[in-house]
Amino acid sequence: MSSINCLFVGWVLFFLFVFHFCQPGMASKPSSTLNDRVKQMVDLSLRRPVIRMNTDKFRDLIKAAPRNYSVVVMFTALAAQRQCAICKMAHDEFQIVANSYHYSHMGSSKALFFAMVDFDEGFDVFQMMKLNTAPVFMHFPSKGKPKRVDTMDIQRVGFAAEVIGKWIIERTEIEIRVFRPPSYSGVMTLILLVGLGGGLLYLRRNNLEFLYNRTSWGILAILFSLAMVSGQMWNHIRSPPFVHKNNQGQVAYVHGSSQGQFVLETYIIALFNGSVVVGMLLLNEAATGKGDVKKRRIIAVIGLALVAFFFSLLLSVFRSKAQGYPYSFLLK
Repeated sequence: MSSINCLFVGWVLFFLFVFHFCQPGMASKPSSTLNDRVKQMVDLSLRRPVIRMNTDKFRDLIKAAPRNYSVVVMFTALAAQRQCAICKMAHDEFQIVANSYHYSHMGSSKALFFAMVDFDEGFDVFQMMKLNTAPVFMHFPSKGKPKRVDTMDIQRVGFAAEVIGKWIIERTEIEIRVFRPPSYSGVMTLILLVGLGGGLLYLRRNNLEFLYNRTSWGILAILFSLAMVSGQMWNHIRSPPFVHKNNQGQVAYVHGSSQGQFVLETYIIALFNGSVVVGMLLLNEAATGKGDVKKRRIIAVIGLALVAFFFSLLLSVFRSKAQGYPYSFLLK
């Protein structure tokens, strides 16, 4: 009988053990882990809008499940020895987006976080994600794994802050109004130009006939028009990179999309438009001028060649940016 009692007591203790560790309170362990994870992300984002991740943090805070928040991660290589020319520019644009989201959603519960993994701080992460290039922008949704569309195509759309914000809206439906830090370089340049102009007028206050020179005003009007048509104002607002260099070392001078441009591209467009203007002026001079007919004919041919050739170049650049445009002239 003693053996039966011992067996009975053993079964009672077993059921009490199972009953104790299968209480409903134990089911809250995953949720508490989630709460701890969210609290850690919030604390890190309060210190800096772009959270720097190493391998352990990436696995615990981004790859681990469950999550009720999305994370936009920039994979980059900022060290000088990595020789990533565009990583610094991409990081600055990404920082602008993160700061804009941080300040516009301050005080509210955040469903989106921004993080960065540097190659030298998270080499294992690059291997885990099978990445062999930088920079890469990737969205990790709150549920499920990242899909192909969760990786931003910077080769096609670039990495300007406004472009990143638009891509984030498409992936998360969270609107981000991009606030760029104020730049006083334009104001200082304007003050300098006004000062130089005022000084010039003061020095020549006894001889202001040049103000009535139609040629000078015409040249100024043409230069202003070329600057505006080429996109200098867009550069001032968006601050695009000077050129784009891919991972193979190839440099692109013209942006591949009609939604973006490079600084050098605007200079090229201004040069092409200026050459067309020069050609039109030569044609006008040949038609209205007086003198040797043979000389005027040569001027007309040169003007026509300038207009035709550089207009064809302009159309070729437009075809490369507006995919599917069917028309061309001389050059394709």
